[in-house]
Amino acid sequence: GVEALTGLGVLWRAMAALGAYRCIECNEEATELYRDYQRGVLRISICKSCQKPVDKYIEYDPVIILINAVLCKAQAYRHILFNTKINIHGKLCIFCLLCEAYLRWLQLQDSSQNTDPDDLIRYAKEWDFYRMFGIASLEQTSFFIGIFITLWWMSPEMLKRKSDFILLLKALLLSTYGKLLLIPAVIWEHDYTPLCLAFIKVFVLISNSQAIR
Repeated sequence: GVEALTGLGVLWRAMAALGAYRCIECNEEATELYRDYQRGVLRISICKSCQKPVDKYIEYDPVIILINAVLCKAQAYRHILFNTKINIHGKLCIFCLLCEAYLRWLQLQDSSQNTDPDDLIRYAKEWDFYRMFGIASLEQTSFFIGIFITLWWMSPEMLKRKSDFILLLKALLLSTYGKLLLIPAVIWEHDYTPLCLAFIKVFVLISNSQAIR
């Protein structure tokens, strides 16, 4: 835990200069995550509002943080969004869309009875995958736009600044990680696969709602 804190010290000080810290418990702003007393003595800062550690996850192993995020804990989401600088949102979104496109493409191939190995057929199947990716992308974009419009209509003060839109978009992109479970569900196909896919969709929606929260 001490080594992890020391390694991220420079990054956290830079974020502190921007006033980017938040308490993961009450979401209040914080000036620092920990205080360095030199000689390897570090003390996690206490939130002035709720009197709890500002961010207990700074000394946790990334695997533990990931498990807490999978469990849809708001504290884990706040740690990732406010107190770290992770730039995998775009890559994660594309990978999730590829997973969804692959699932749709596979279902499309299963419904097709044509087994001709002709090059033209293989070329058409490849373009079917690109088409499925385009459809999945359009649906994801429409879903996000719908969320933005709904939130802006219900609570205009929530999205006053450009940074608010960016932060919400990052939260939504990160919370789509549940779609990665589509691949194992397809690989280990069995009689309960449709039920698994339904549970995955519900899990993604729950993650999205927690990210918005």
